[in-house]
Amino acid sequence: MNIAEKVIKIIFDEVYPISGQSFRQITQLVEYKTIPKNEVFIQRGRTNSSEYFILEGICRSYLVNPDGDDIMISFFQAPAVLSPHITRTKDGLSLLYFQAITDLQVAYFSEKALVELMIENQEIRFFANTVLLDELIRKVEKEIGFASLTAKERLIRFRAVYDGLENKVPHPMIASYLGITNISLSRLRRDLAEGKRN
Repeated sequence: MNIAEKVIKIIFDEVYPISGQSFRQITQLVEYKTIPKNEVFIQRGRTNSSEYFILEGICRSYLVNPDGDDIMISFFQAPAVLSPHITRTKDGLSLLYFQAITDLQVAYFSEKALVELMIENQEIRFFANTVLLDELIRKVEKEIGFASLTAKERLIRFRAVYDGLENKVPHPMIASYLGITNISLSRLRRDLAEGKRN
């Protein structure tokens, strides 16, 4: 098992462990590539028919509002599964932009190949369904957070969900994810840091 396959194995073990035979079926499908920092590797409104494992690095999903501002949707920090194809596309076209925040190492494979494998392999089907459920739970929790939590509470939750990410990505992205200005984020970070010292 090479290093990339070991990372994929970690991802499966964290989501839904599968047998060695099922794992080999997955690794026979995947291809690998490096995505350079800042590259938008999935474009909104364009076709993308792949599923992705993030093996190394950090990326984000986002939209652009009518004023041209980026609106953050999610972060993905290796080892991780990117949002499933079914949740990020409609009529075969991507609903979101996905961008590498750092250099990315990814494993990718055909969405159609995964669907075919899910039909014949119960373990793979359970894995894929668990990924889908986890994605939906994250979206609902974020929506509930926006509706019911203060900005300070949203930052605290962000730190819990994305451990260590705050010091690895540009703060304006985090502010957008939290639905606040970058100035407000700086103030909240200062207040929380002072609270720890007191």
